[in-house]
Amino acid sequence: MAATAFPILASLSFCHLLNDMIQSLLPAIYPLLKTSFALDFGQIGLITLTFQFTASLLQPMIGTLTDRHPKPYSLALGMGSTLTGLLLLSQAPSYPVLLLAAALIGTGSAVFHPESSRIARLASGGRHGLAQSLFQVGGNLGSATGPLLAAFIIMPRGQTSIAWFALAALVAIILLTRIGHWYRLRLPHIHRTVARSHAGTVLTRRQVLLALLVLGMLIFSKYFYLASLSSYYTFYLMHKFGISAQSAQIHLFIFLGSVAAGTIVGGPVGDRIGRRYVIWASILGVLPFTVLLPHANLLWTTLLTVVIGLVLASAFSAILVFAQELVPGRTGTISGLFFGFAFGMGGIGAAVLGELADHVGIETVYRICAWLPAIGLLAWFLPRTSTSAREGLIK
Repeated sequence: MAATAFPILASLSFCHLLNDMIQSLLPAIYPLLKTSFALDFGQIGLITLTFQFTASLLQPMIGTLTDRHPKPYSLALGMGSTLTGLLLLSQAPSYPVLLLAAALIGTGSAVFHPESSRIARLASGGRHGLAQSLFQVGGNLGSATGPLLAAFIIMPRGQTSIAWFALAALVAIILLTRIGHWYRLRLPHIHRTVARSHAGTVLTRRQVLLALLVLGMLIFSKYFYLASLSSYYTFYLMHKFGISAQSAQIHLFIFLGSVAAGTIVGGPVGDRIGRRYVIWASILGVLPFTVLLPHANLLWTTLLTVVIGLVLASAFSAILVFAQELVPGRTGTISGLFFGFAFGMGGIGAAVLGELADHVGIETVYRICAWLPAIGLLAWFLPRTSTSAREGLIK
């Protein structure tokens, strides 16, 4: 078995940080856009829906295409779309142009996530959970950094300062071009590995479909709830506790930082004890804290969101690797489906919860969403696997 290619994983993780940092600027500047363009919560939700829907619609298509016809340099091209959307966002004169910028950023994400997830698996040396966690933690760190940068750079200087972050996209394009070269040199090895993996499938088609359905429901629970925090947490804090927009951005950074910290746990622990247990604990285990959150003061709200971020974030790496092992040889398709579905649920959640907040209030939204993690009970129906990557579903 090949050794784990940590330099490639580190480069992928750093590019994921830059990619998601850029993308997280969009929701982070919602208070600025709301004031500048006189938007209501429904219109803010539609911006998120446009970004998430573009990403979710294209990701499975791109994953399937690259399973059949690998495109080593597609990551750099996708980042070019993100760069274009970023520059357009900095100069957008109207609401329709904001939507177009969001769509371009979503397109870049649609290319980046399934292909980089495939390369992370290729570079894993068999430690698939560890590789996905290292890859994911970069994205979550980027998502956490974006609101902080928005609070101290964009909010004081205005919309046009978004263009400064074009430098981050250019750095990512350079690194992704180098990663694409590494990937191209290893394409012959991929085909041999896929052929061997097909020989080890131990589950029936019905079991695989049921497991994928359960994993999809868990993704729905996780990302619908996360939409309530990533898109509306700042408004919730400003409304309930009367804090400033900049202070609310710092609280959002603390929450997203806890998500980044939690991400690194799920993959390696899943490699060691089994991904089913990680999935079960991370989704259902967060329920007591989400139920308490709407009734807490500012201090306890901050502490509870840290716990929620740490626990809930450990799920995705385990879910993704579990799904990849269910359908060997279709890494791009599965990655595209699950990243796309996650983005789609986040987008739909943002739009639905935005409309709901306009009608019943932002605090009521948090009381309703508190029960979403109860869907984690469905993890009981996942097939039991062995405790290591080499002795799991695919041997």
